[in-house]
This record gives sequence, C-alpha cells and structure tokens, in this order.
Amino acid sequence: MGHTAGFLVKGKRLTLGLVSLPLIFLMLSACADNQHPDSSREKSAPNIIYILADDLGYGDIGAYGQELIETPNLDALAAGGMLFTQHYSSAPVCAPARYMFLTGKHSGHAYIRGNDEWNDRGEVWDYRAMARDSTLEGQRPMPENEILLSHRLQQAGYRTGLFGKWGLGAPHTRSVPNKMGFDTFFGYNCQRQAHTYHPLFLYSDTVRVSLDNDTIPPHSGLDFAQSRLKQENDDPYAVFQQGEYAPDRIYQALEEFIGSGQEQPFFAYWATPIPHVPLQAPEEWINYYRKKLAEEQPHEGGKAFGYFPQRYPRATYAAMISYLDAQVGRLIDYLKANGLYENTLIFFTSDNGPSYAGGADPEFFNSAGPFDGNYGRGKGFVYEGGIRIPLIASWPGHIAPGSRNDLPTVHYDMFATLGELTGYAVPEAVDGASFLGSLIEESSTIQNSSASGLKRPLIWAFPEYGGQIALRQGDWKLLQRGLNKPEENPGWELYDLREDPAETQNRASEHPEILDSLLRLMEREYERPAIDKFRLQEFEAKLESGTPAER
Repeated sequence: MGHTAGFLVKGKRLTLGLVSLPLIFLMLSACADNQHPDSSREKSAPNIIYILADDLGYGDIGAYGQELIETPNLDALAAGGMLFTQHYSSAPVCAPARYMFLTGKHSGHAYIRGNDEWNDRGEVWDYRAMARDSTLEGQRPMPENEILLSHRLQQAGYRTGLFGKWGLGAPHTRSVPNKMGFDTFFGYNCQRQAHTYHPLFLYSDTVRVSLDNDTIPPHSGLDFAQSRLKQENDDPYAVFQQGEYAPDRIYQALEEFIGSGQEQPFFAYWATPIPHVPLQAPEEWINYYRKKLAEEQPHEGGKAFGYFPQRYPRATYAAMISYLDAQVGRLIDYLKANGLYENTLIFFTSDNGPSYAGGADPEFFNSAGPFDGNYGRGKGFVYEGGIRIPLIASWPGHIAPGSRNDLPTVHYDMFATLGELTGYAVPEAVDGASFLGSLIEESSTIQNSSASGLKRPLIWAFPEYGGQIALRQGDWKLLQRGLNKPEENPGWELYDLREDPAETQNRASEHPEILDSLLRLMEREYERPAIDKFRLQEFEAKLESGTPAER
C-alpha cells in the first residue's frame, strides 16, 4: 500500500495523508537514548551514504534527460529507487549550501550565507603561500557551538566519515571535520585548493598527505605552460595533467572507511569536487568523448578566462561526469560484494546548479535541463537554474523502484529526515522538515506528491552576485536581485512554477495579494546575519524602517 507525503517539523508531524512506514522504523524509533544506542539498534540501523556532486546541473545525468553524457550507473540507481523532481540546493554556491545541509538551517537564519575566504589573514589566494603556510588555507570557520547532523549521527551510534571537499573552516581552528562530528576525513580542507584536481596535498584527518604532483597554481594560463615546456613543439595543455588525480585518492579513502568497523552502521558524506572547474579528467575518458562529440574550440584558461586551459573542454566536462558515474558504479559493486548494499540508504545530489565558468558549457549540454543554466540564471543565482538540483534516493526493499517524488524538498531537510530515520534529537533551531514519509514505500506505487502540499516556505537569502533573496510557497516563487547593487535591481519578480517553471513571465503586477502574502513570509523568515558581508542592505533597510517592501 502506498502513502502520501508527511513532514516532521520541529517535532510536530504535518501530515498530507496516512503514512505507513515499514516495521524497521518502528524498531529504530524504539531507542530513545541517543547517547547510548543499544546493540540491536546498531545492527538494524541502515548505513547512509550522501553523495554531493559539485556544480552538477539538474539536467547533467541521463535520468534527468541528459542525452550527450553517459551516466548508466546513476540511471540504474534512479531506476532502482526514487527520483526527486523538485529538490533544491540551500544556496547557489558551495560553502553556504554545504553549511545548511549539515546544520538544517535555511539562509534566513544561517551563520554562513555565502562563500567567505577569510581574506584578512593574508595571501589566501596565493597557492605557493598556502603550500608554505597552512594557516592561509580554508574558509571562515563555523561557530564552535554549531551542531551538525554528523554530531547527532555519532551520538546515534554511527561511524562518520567525510571524503572530498570541506570548505567550512580552516586548519588549526575548531571548524575542521574531525572536530565537527566526523571520525574520519580525507580530502580538501580548503575549497580554493580544490581549484586543481592535481593538488600538492590532501588532508587525512588533520595531517597533510603529499601527492605526486608539481606546483601549478590554480588559474594559471598557457603562458605558465610555455614556461614549463622542455621543447618548443611540446603540448602546453599536457602540463596541466599531473601524476595523481585527487578524486582517485578520495574514493580509495571512502572505500577503506566503509570496509572498516562493520560492527557499526556508517554515515559516509562523499563531497566529490566533480564536475567543478577546472576541467581535468583521466585521459581515457577525455579520448572517449573526443570521438563522441564534435570538434571544439580550446578553452584558453588563465585569469582573464578562468581556471586552467583545456584543449577539449566539452569532452572533458562530459568525461568528468562519466568518471564520477563509474565511481558510483564501483561503490555499489563494493557494497554488494561485502553484503552491505541491501541495508544502505544512498542519496545522490549536487550542491548547486551548473557553472558557466572555466570552459563549462551548460547551454551545449543542456546542463540545467528545462531551466536556464547560463550566467545570470545558473550557479550563483536564485533562479531555478541555480538552485534546482537532482536528487536520487535508493534503499532496496524500502524505497519503491522506479518511483518519483514531486514534493519540493531542500538540502536543509536532510537533518530532520535523518533524525526521523535514526531517532536522534533534532534541535529546535533546525528549519528543515523531514520528508521520510514521502521517501519510504511499501510497494511499487509511484509517489506523486503535489507542490500544493508544501506546508512551509523555502527561502534563499544570498548576499553575493549583487545580493538576492527568494521564497517559494506552494507553486509560487518570489524573488528580487540587486539588493546590494540598486542599479541591478529590477524590482520584485513573481513566478508560477507550475505553469512557468523556466521563470519567463513575471506575474508580480497581476497578483498583488500573493506578492503581499509572500513578502510577509519572507520578512518573518529573515534575520540579520551575524557577519556583515552577508547582509542584504536594501532589504534590511526597509525592514528597519518598517516598510520592508514596496507593494
């Protein structure tokens, strides 16, 4: 028997219909003491793998309509589980999206609301300086008392590991994975370091691990390559292909973590840097797509163009995604070979919409699917192309194969969802809602939850790219940009996403009553940020004056 969707919001269930969960969740919820989970619960609790791609667009994989890039393993994962059609990033760029996923807070309440490289420390963008001085690495730290879902999962008896990109603190601060709820960490501490896939080092917990790569500062151009050539006819693009590819090492650490300590359930947060630019991939994958795709113009790279040069930018972008897909297939094979697959809940998603920088070509690949993924609408913007992302969920025997979920969900819902699943306590400050009731199926009934059932607004308060704010309630979405650059502010934009998902027809002048209602929700959900650089100046000025919006 199927069921309709249900949310759990701050301990109170908002039910859209009758919910019948499998017997296992009755067993799991029997453990009330999260600090001292008993052995029977540890044995029955599912393993959880959360795969977060980096800048992967809504339309970049086959299950979401991609026709040029091959993703057979992700497509099979979707066919064996649930495909979400209205899942959202918490923010349209890296650091805040990751912060809100881990804290369950939306950007109207969050401490981290944008990328913050913590520039007052010194030469934080100097790759060689960072190599010499690790105190220049990393991003602005989170508060010491911040509670992450990783903390709660540790308390619920889980081994916890993070593999890939952190971007939420810096070495020598308390805001590093091993002090923020993760037993194991391997990858990039600093998101600027992730601007090369052939770095000098990665971190194993809090210790640097050297890689067999040369020092090539991110954003170097062909002029740098020319200075490295030994002979005049050498290929300058080959300079940027180094000895060790970081995603190989990151995956190896992930697999080793899963294979150890099987007496406990595990939570693995795989924050792969793929397919974030620069465009770098294993040569065999690039050659495969060179044959498949038409001839193309090289990307020249360098500071004027962004990131590293690449002779075959389209082929390399496709190669990166297919390489990641192959890694997902390898992971699933490993789980099956070790008897773990049947009791492992896998999520696959992205941190935000597709990039348009560094040679990425979202228009050619239709990376944003039915939305616009180009500059102004893709990554960095609160339009659907920048925040609508794929989400696939799979758990054999618990999630109906081939099912589809149209309920609007968002990164910051994961805190409450995993809390309901595992029984840990969800803090009162969490904004997200559990969507577990719409995830678990007892039959092959397709889940078609309606957006009209959305009981709480989704909000995006984003201070970068001119300053933007957006709110979705039901099928209506309200947004404004240019809040820190008035010359770029066209006023309020109101879209009916059911009729106009591509956001082409501004209905603000036609529906003043809806505009007014959504503005009141927006005002209620927004708090002035603790960090001044994250302020939305124009919006806050109107809030303080008592006239928060021009209706």
